[in-house]
Amino acid sequence: MTVDKEFEKLSRLTPPAATPEARSRALTAAMQAFDAAENNAPAAQGNAKGWRQSSIINWIWSPVMNKKFLAGSALATLLVIPAAGYLAIELTRNGLPIVDQTEIAGNLSKNNAPKPIGETARQSAKPITVVPQLRPATPETSGLAEQSAADSAPALRDKEQQATAKSAASQLPDFSADEISTLLNKSEGSAAALGGAKRSVPATPGSAPQQLAEPMATVAPSPAPPTGGRVQIQLDSNRERFAHAAANPIKSVATDPVSTFAADVDSASYAFVRRSLTGGAMPDPQSVRVEEMINYFPYDWPGSDNADQPFKATVTVMPTPWNHDTELMHVAIKGYDIAPATTPHANLVFLIDVSGSMDEPDKLPLLKSAFRLLVNRLKPRDTVSIVTYAGNAGTVLTPTRVAEKSKILSAIDRLEAGGSTGGAEGIEAAYDLAKQGFVKDGVNRVMLATDGDFNVGPSSDQDLKRIIEERRKDGIFLTVLGFGRGNLNDSLMQTLAQNGNGSAAYIDTLAEAQKTLVGEAGSTLFPIASDVKFQVEFNSERIAEYRLIGYETRALNREDFNNDRVDAGDIGSGHSVTAIYEITPKGSPAVMNDDLRYGAADQVPAAADSTHQGELAFVKMRYKRPGEDKSALITTPVSDGNAVATVDAAPQDVRFSVAVAAFGQKLSHVAAVDAYSYRAIADLAAASRGTDTFGYRSDFLGLVRLADGLSQR
Repeated sequence: MTVDKEFEKLSRLTPPAATPEARSRALTAAMQAFDAAENNAPAAQGNAKGWRQSSIINWIWSPVMNKKFLAGSALATLLVIPAAGYLAIELTRNGLPIVDQTEIAGNLSKNNAPKPIGETARQSAKPITVVPQLRPATPETSGLAEQSAADSAPALRDKEQQATAKSAASQLPDFSADEISTLLNKSEGSAAALGGAKRSVPATPGSAPQQLAEPMATVAPSPAPPTGGRVQIQLDSNRERFAHAAANPIKSVATDPVSTFAADVDSASYAFVRRSLTGGAMPDPQSVRVEEMINYFPYDWPGSDNADQPFKATVTVMPTPWNHDTELMHVAIKGYDIAPATTPHANLVFLIDVSGSMDEPDKLPLLKSAFRLLVNRLKPRDTVSIVTYAGNAGTVLTPTRVAEKSKILSAIDRLEAGGSTGGAEGIEAAYDLAKQGFVKDGVNRVMLATDGDFNVGPSSDQDLKRIIEERRKDGIFLTVLGFGRGNLNDSLMQTLAQNGNGSAAYIDTLAEAQKTLVGEAGSTLFPIASDVKFQVEFNSERIAEYRLIGYETRALNREDFNNDRVDAGDIGSGHSVTAIYEITPKGSPAVMNDDLRYGAADQVPAAADSTHQGELAFVKMRYKRPGEDKSALITTPVSDGNAVATVDAAPQDVRFSVAVAAFGQKLSHVAAVDAYSYRAIADLAAASRGTDTFGYRSDFLGLVRLADGLSQR
């Protein structure tokens, strides 16, 4: 009755700004009232022990909520109580079984976690879990837990049950506010692909964690989760971040005849799309960057035969497979391929994320295997350094020649995950080490490997962009390698790569690591040109409209093309770059924009000059040689001589890249390809697959068929 009166008084109050003391009193009163209601309630149906059944999460979190650091701090209360509620909802909404509290107390007192219903049938399927490290309970916090258990004493039938509950509460791990925040921030993205996720309760020392819920589907078994004093929780929430970029619009040549963009050799998007589809889910449309999908594949474009002019452009104009009233202008370049014997000395710094979120099989373990492959590819005179970062940065290996390979591999093998993610400090330390071992006329590169979860220190994209932009002035290149799902911050990876003279890749399998770091080591490590820019001017007498397929995040202003201070893409040895425009000829029924009423009459057509007659467009490229500040220019006119009459008449590699472009647009919901089916894309790709030495194109066909099947659901 006393508690009810207190609640009645509280309900009539209209408090001003709440003080910490007021929050503490309200929280304590509410919890006491809840406990009293639970303890005095009649036995629930089917429960002979007289206890009302409730979620294990409520029982476990109750001592935590009564801790002094929560009750005494208004800020902590505002932050942690909603977080705890969110965690409880996430864990209970997917089928968390109801467990008798008396049985829980007895099991915990015997160092045994309660076994859920149907556990025996589920033991063969093991989850990939996020495993935050928890510190053991101190005597002080154990006392707080004991006090919390004692506060619920009226609910216990006798002193023996009270003692059992106190013993159980004393064994609960001690959560700090930072640990709770870190715990909630760690999400497992692969749960979406699996169709669900398993949950685990706190494991007492020496016991195996008990599974509380069964996943809806399992793609492949995973290693058994670690044991011993850890809480294993896997959240369904997906914290992956992708930069929002709307598809390029159709532009009128009459008003906007020039298109300018930076070259792009990244491949992260294709690997991420592949992982989504093979995991049974359509990819997030924002994760699809069409140019990265096109440029993922090796093509046999004609290349330059000398380093003085490192590029040669090949242009093909062909009918558009998905629109008979438009055409495609396909522009391809291939960089000069440095002979292995003449590759420059490499000074590499491995900047490795070892935060707690990396403690998953497809993150740090895969990362370590990938870097072992790369080390085995390097020459004895190359040097490798290793910097790790979690809560703070640390140098694991000072510059060491690859001749001492065993020392480097041993340092990689010793890496372990744990802690929060302070990426900015790690970036600063890695660049300092790269500058310390700088090799003139060599390759100086930081290779950042992470799941992208920066949450300590400067962590916004803009903050980290400023750090990278300042550091690139030292002549140090950057490679960003993404790993894992759930925390993947693709937006940040792109920001770092595009502003740090770098490239980005996503490593989802060891085979992808082999392709990126070994098979394409030349293009990955050894730059032949920096700040590579494209500019295309369309002839308004021949072309009415155009649309650049992809490169949305690489767009530049027209004036940026001739400004050597504007950063752009970098191209490595032997790397190819492909860009595709959908163009609408003058007079085509596909023209979307009306002719201008004003201002067009006094314009002098570009075709009035006889030297330009027959031209469709003019392609220009600017680039800087390594170590130079002034750019060079390469130009290529596009005329009817570059055109083919049918799709089948186009070169094989052109047709395959067009199939990839159609697939990327369809996945990203570009309206232009709505009527073009996945089966048509597969047919076009199959007919132009070619030799396919490494099987990449066959794998692509499999992805198209998966997307077709998933889209029919």
